[in-house]
Amino acid sequence: MSGPCAYDRPRRIRRGAALTLFLAGVLATGAVTGTWSDAAAGAEGRSAPRRSAKAHAPASAFADREAVERAAAEAAEDGKSGAEAAADVVSRSGDRWSTIYTPGQFEDFQEQLGGAYVGVGLWVRQTGGGRIEVSRVQPGSPAARAGIAPGDRLRAVDGRGTEHTPVTEVVSRLRGVAPDGSRASAAAAGTPVALALQRGARHWTATVHRTRLRCRNVVVDHPDGARGPTRVKVAAFAKGTGEAVRRAVRRASPDRGLLLDLRGNTGGLVTEATATASAFLDGGLVATYDVRGSQRALYAERGGDTRVPLVVLVDGGTMSAAELLAGALQDRGRAVVIGSPTFGKGSVQMPSTLPDGSVAELTVGHYRTPAGRSVDGAGITPDLVVGRGAEKRARTVLSGLGGGA
Repeated sequence: MSGPCAYDRPRRIRRGAALTLFLAGVLATGAVTGTWSDAAAGAEGRSAPRRSAKAHAPASAFADREAVERAAAEAAEDGKSGAEAAADVVSRSGDRWSTIYTPGQFEDFQEQLGGAYVGVGLWVRQTGGGRIEVSRVQPGSPAARAGIAPGDRLRAVDGRGTEHTPVTEVVSRLRGVAPDGSRASAAAAGTPVALALQRGARHWTATVHRTRLRCRNVVVDHPDGARGPTRVKVAAFAKGTGEAVRRAVRRASPDRGLLLDLRGNTGGLVTEATATASAFLDGGLVATYDVRGSQRALYAERGGDTRVPLVVLVDGGTMSAAELLAGALQDRGRAVVIGSPTFGKGSVQMPSTLPDGSVAELTVGHYRTPAGRSVDGAGITPDLVVGRGAEKRARTVLSGLGGGA
């Protein structure tokens, strides 16, 4: 993962591209989530695939929950891996977002949602041809000190090739999670991991040592100095993200405005995306979603700042919970959204425990923006579509709204 931590896509996507949004990240509470990060995945997380502005993700299929649980139970009775049997059912269902976690992987995922993890500081994604590519590098991490950069191809981890390997499995190797899904001693801080890399025609191996890292999911700065707008970069929605954004909004000058940068945000906890929306809204609807046909809704808390001029930056790497937030602020007329069309991951996943202790995050429905727009397979179209120079244009628009120097 990189400076801030980003969340990644589930296991099924593992074979495809990159990241996303699920509805529940904590089994105990059934909290709403929206993707998973590389931090928990091991600063080694996955990341959204590269897509053109018009190449949105197709709408989600649904894996049959009963079939998944039955396959896992039968495998467990035969002394086989219930997680592997369940993953096979999910794979054949065509459901791109459902995923199966071993107990260790799910434990890592929950840890990542808490903002801390043991890893080397990489985000990875699967690209065309099944190759694994570094999408982000956390500043100051072991990977960064080793000179690894976004765009580098990760060919092997500890001598084991990565091509056509599920992203979740690559992440587990980087984190040091054992093949059976348990936490291995290798996951301890200070243990080495050898990475085979490629950059263009150059091939090399770097041995880095895992360390305990913290995700900076929210970064606040003033690129134009004190006289300019506040920029709030949100990389993913982990625990505490909403409150961090609220603090930034309270400190922002209402005369200078605020840029909310959701570019490359792979999602995370929907509860935190809703809390972030609450920083800018005085109550009201944030999104609706369905769970197996039952309609539900998410509402902002009252008391948010409705005065500070606001521009939201998005791109093709904006996914899941980040799309939910951008769509809510756009539909509610609270912000001008600028950039390129978002990824289009609007399906909802919820977790259930399988007989062997593995966890199945299965698609159960889809969410919609306050105006009733479906995001899955369509994404969010910005009010002003801009490719290069989006941030410069955003500052111009912000000044017209009454913010900026």
